[in-house]
Parts: sequence; structure tokens; C-alpha cells
Amino acid sequence: MNREKSIEKIFLLIACSALFSLGLITVFIFKEGMGIFLKIGFGKFIFSPEWAPGQKQFGLFSMIIGSMWVTIGALVIGVPLSLFVSIFLAEFCPKKIARILKPAIELLAGIPSVVYGFIGVVILAPLIREYLGGPGLSVLAGSMVLAIMILPTVISISLDAIQAVPKSYLEGSLALGATRWQSVYMVIIPAAKSGIIASVILGMGRAVGETMAVIMVSGNAVRIPYSVLEPVRTLTSNIALELGYATGMHREALFGTGMVLFVIIMILNVAAYIFTKRKVRR
Repeated sequence: MNREKSIEKIFLLIACSALFSLGLITVFIFKEGMGIFLKIGFGKFIFSPEWAPGQKQFGLFSMIIGSMWVTIGALVIGVPLSLFVSIFLAEFCPKKIARILKPAIELLAGIPSVVYGFIGVVILAPLIREYLGGPGLSVLAGSMVLAIMILPTVISISLDAIQAVPKSYLEGSLALGATRWQSVYMVIIPAAKSGIIASVILGMGRAVGETMAVIMVSGNAVRIPYSVLEPVRTLTSNIALELGYATGMHREALFGTGMVLFVIIMILNVAAYIFTKRKVRR
């Protein structure tokens, strides 16, 4: 019995270490980044579009807009595709094909982001430049690469949500005379709605937090984009590109950028958790 108690305590300690690490990261980022908010003010740091560290100008607004552009573009492209794949795998795909397709889609999550970025630079950006105009490295290129990268997350969670709907729902709908597609559209998808929304939120978090691929394909211009064909810099790109040589206020501003990004990610994760809990209660 004593041995079992000891093992339980060891596992509890290991489990708590994750919480401790999260708390440590939170304290470190906020400690390092709070200085810039105290020096130039919250409003100026968040809503000023001017980012010129050499002139002591630190405004994140253009990069916040850039992150939103790229993330929304990724969701517009990736979410419908993910949902169609999830519905097909759950309700229409033969089991033999599903056993091949599902692991193949999950393998997409294991490909390093630099590979996606490399494909974007070599293939996608030249195609956009030739057929649509602009420099090629743009919001559209970043959105398309991120759309592919969020597919495994959205598909896996949506598929689980759809498969968790009791079979009696489908059988009851078919018994009332609805077709299989009508049953899926009007019964299965509404029943799995909470899980599907959670998958979209987690996919959004994946898109917001991605760095390397976005650096390679988005152009990294610090300005507010007014077209999907214009280059853009995201919050993550800003940190990765400048932290290596930043000192003083510049370094504090980059940690402040990390604070803003951290808060956005936490809000998305909490939202996903709430939707997941709603699903479990039902």
C-alpha cells in the first residue's frame, strides 16, 4: 500500500510540473515584457502602427492586423476543407479507405513547419506572383500554408466529435424518411457543434502561434495590409526576426509582443475548453 501511495505521489508531482512550468513561463514573460507597457503606455503599444526600434517607436497594431489577416485567411481556406474531410471520414468513407486516410492526414502534423515554408517559397509564392500579381510572399501565401498546417488539428477533433454522436440520432432521422446527407446536415453536425467549434478554435490557436513557415512566406513587411496579395508581418515573426540582436527597450518591446501573443493564445484555449466542457455535459 505504501508503495502504491508513493507511486501516486510521484505521478502527482510529475503532473503538477506541467502546471509549474506554465506558471514559470507566464511569470517570466510578464516580468520581462511589462516594462514596455509602463514606459510608453498600453494604448500606444497596442494601437500605434509605427514599429521602428532605432527611433524608439514601438507599436504592434500593424502586426496584430497582420496576424488577424493571416489567421482568418487560414480559417477561411482550411476549416471548410477540414469539415468536409471529417464528415466524409465519419459518415461516407468505406472503413478500408478511412484506415488509410486518417493516419495519412495525421502525418501532416508531424512534418516540420520549415518544410511547409520551403514549399510555400518555392512553389506557392511564384504561382501567386505570376497569376495574381504582387510580390508572391503575401497574406495569401501565408494563409494557404497555415490552412494546410491546421488541417490535422481541425480534422482530428471534428472527426472525434462527429463519431461521438450516438448512432441512434442517425437511425432515428433515417427512420423518419430523411436521406443520409440530410441526416448528417440537420442532425449529426448540430449535435457535434460544440466539438467542431472547439476544433476550429484550437486550429486558430495553431495558426496564430506558427512562426517559421509564416516568416518564410508572408514577406515580413511592417505595415497594415489592404489586400491579400500584400506582404505582412505577424506577431510571432516579429519576435523571431528581431530577438537575436535586441537590447534595452527593443528587447522589452519584443517580450511585450510575447505577452500580447500569450494572452491571445490563452483566450483561445479557454474558449476551446469551455466548448469542450459543454460537449461533455451534453
